Amino acid sequence: MAPPYSPVSVTGTIAKLYHNSRSLPEEAATSGSSSAPGTFPDNVSRIDIDLSSIQPLNVFPKDIIVSKGVQFPPSARHLQIRFSDPLRTRLLVRPRIAFQLRKSLNDLAFTEVETPILFKSTPEGAREFLVPTRRPGYAYALPQSPQQYKQMLMASGIRGYYQFARFTDFVQLDLEMGFATGEDVMRTVETIISDLTALLEADFTVVEQGGEVYLAPRQSLKATEQDYPAAGSPYATPPFPRMSYEDAMTRFGIDKPDLRIPFEINRLDGLLPQSFVSMITDLDHPVVEGFRFRPSEAEDDIRPVVAKFVDDLMKNLPPALANNPDGAPVALVVDSSKPLRGLAPLGFEGTTALESSNLSQFQDLEDGDVLVFQARQNKPFQGGSTALGTLRTLFYQTAVSKSLLPRDLTFRFLWVTDFPMFTPHDNDSTDPGQGGSAGFSATHHPFTAPLTDADVELLATDPLKARADHYDLVVNGVELGGGSRRIHVARMQEYVMREILKMSDAGVAQFAHLLEALRAGCPPHAGFALGFDRLVAVLTYTDSVRDVIAFPKSMKGEDLTVKSPGRVEEGQLEVYHLALREKK
Repeated sequence: MAPPYSPVSVTGTIAKLYHNSRSLPEEAATSGSSSAPGTFPDNVSRIDIDLSSIQPLNVFPKDIIVSKGVQFPPSARHLQIRFSDPLRTRLLVRPRIAFQLRKSLNDLAFTEVETPILFKSTPEGAREFLVPTRRPGYAYALPQSPQQYKQMLMASGIRGYYQFARFTDFVQLDLEMGFATGEDVMRTVETIISDLTALLEADFTVVEQGGEVYLAPRQSLKATEQDYPAAGSPYATPPFPRMSYEDAMTRFGIDKPDLRIPFEINRLDGLLPQSFVSMITDLDHPVVEGFRFRPSEAEDDIRPVVAKFVDDLMKNLPPALANNPDGAPVALVVDSSKPLRGLAPLGFEGTTALESSNLSQFQDLEDGDVLVFQARQNKPFQGGSTALGTLRTLFYQTAVSKSLLPRDLTFRFLWVTDFPMFTPHDNDSTDPGQGGSAGFSATHHPFTAPLTDADVELLATDPLKARADHYDLVVNGVELGGGSRRIHVARMQEYVMREILKMSDAGVAQFAHLLEALRAGCPPHAGFALGFDRLVAVLTYTDSVRDVIAFPKSMKGEDLTVKSPGRVEEGQLEVYHLALREKK
């Protein structure tokens, strides 16, 4: 008898086939059933066999200990995949999602085109991986995206392009449409997402095992796994709602808001007394914002539970929030047993002003409600989030983990639009931008077109106020992808690079191939790039893309399974005309 987990060859005769059903399985006739090798017949979830023999093929080592919920080290990734149902089923779901996306785009008459994975270094706005060559002083660069190639394809007459493009260890679904606007692209993306969610709802189910929720094929559902209760479809249907960048930052403090979070941010500095404002910040004339967190209803007194929750969360804030130079956040718990119901720092004036305002979430305060306040500089929004926006998301996620709010398994898709075209450089930033001397860089990339004619005029007068025709697809606080209408006129593209971003002649020359393609008569075009790994992770209920990649890299970019990267030997360096420089 072979030890448990050993691979075996089983020989026998089929006795029964059990068809997929939500009820008890029924015996089915075996005649006429057929399937591909290694798979069950269609709609069959179980096969009973009259056993003839079991022959061990290999022996599972005794020194490998397997227990329920075992976590193997990254060096044994093959074992983690083998013994983790959530991980293995996510890897099975991934190609089904890819197949459906490819089918939808093919049905829409898109052409799949493969672009080179060895490119050249160009200042688009992100750091690159260089690939040395045997020619002294020459190197390839791994492309940051197929952006320039796909725009050249638009100039070549390809009306609709797509590609599952790989960059280092991640994959994005890239697409571009000629003679199209951003509206056309957003409608197309909504179509393929709608097709995908229809497939997921038909062929997959949400299950819970060992406290972990994940998506699994219905055919693979085991008796030990249970359907996770859900009311109605978890997927939103198109058209997806839209929100401007300014509106998202104002209401949620983040440019990828999670619409499941049941509380929004309000500006409060006009309602709060100066004595309280001066307690929470040293800024002159700051903006003070806040939100109300209300836990789920409970039969018992919720105040002690909420007080401990808030105390623990505020004591363990990330350093960027706890040490915010604009001032740390303040959280007050409403408690009728305390002076001014726990809102004494606001004073009678501030408490009355809040409760009598037209802000509904600050009216009718109840015991256990939490009021959170944060100050920031009074200047236009820039970047992806404010401190309060980050804290709002942390409050929600922690409250769900502590069962103070219910877990919401729905998917709330959203388009965020009207981003600023340019972003000022942060003095502490290591982002190379586009290498210009303007003091700012393109928010996304320098090929994005201005949103309106008024924004075109702002390029010459006040470029930091110009908006871009850019759109991000967001779901549940995750940016799934982004796209834009492109600049399709060579003179405009060169003007943005040379006159707005102040790129050098050498910098502009690196884009000569693209400028020449635009000059040849490129049609108006727009596109989108969908983070495929993120999409699979979100739809299979995991926060980490490493859970949907068979052999992922660590945070340091290391493959701990095969121990890469490896050291380069002296002989290899000579081949590529490289040398190691000692640190001073």
